[in-house]
Amino acid sequence: MENNAASAALTVPPAHPADAVTFFEGRLSFQADVSDVRASLLSGHAGFVLIDSRGVAGWQQAHIPGALHLPTADIPARAAALLDPALPVITYCWGPGCDGATRSALALARLGYRVKEMIGGIEYWIREGFPVRTPDGVELRPADPLTAPPGAITCAC
Repeated sequence: MENNAASAALTVPPAHPADAVTFFEGRLSFQADVSDVRASLLSGHAGFVLIDSRGVAGWQQAHIPGALHLPTADIPARAAALLDPALPVITYCWGPGCDGATRSALALARLGYRVKEMIGGIEYWIREGFPVRTPDGVELRPADPLTAPPGAITCAC
């Protein structure tokens, strides 16, 4: 007997492979994940400037060591004085529920910068066990085993 029940996941069928290649390559040209950003920073040859686009309170609470604080609202007035247009920029904000990194990336792109956003934001940076700078110094929390293998710098995906 054949099961004719439709798959909810396949109500809209997958794209043709050539279209999928275009889509996924495009997506990777706009986004970087926290593990890749961390590995790049640790390499000593990141090749980008990491921008924390949150406000002052968020920055002071905790930020990624080595990040530059440039709140989204300040980008039009301050970007030219702080950023080299030849160097790509990666933006981050709070986390997946916040589109602040997207808004800051858009503002930078409108000014002519090559830009990506770090998906997951500082939330997933912290959840993966990576260090943050706080008023008390650099803080390191254990990785959330639901988001990253404990003790690993990358998920190896």
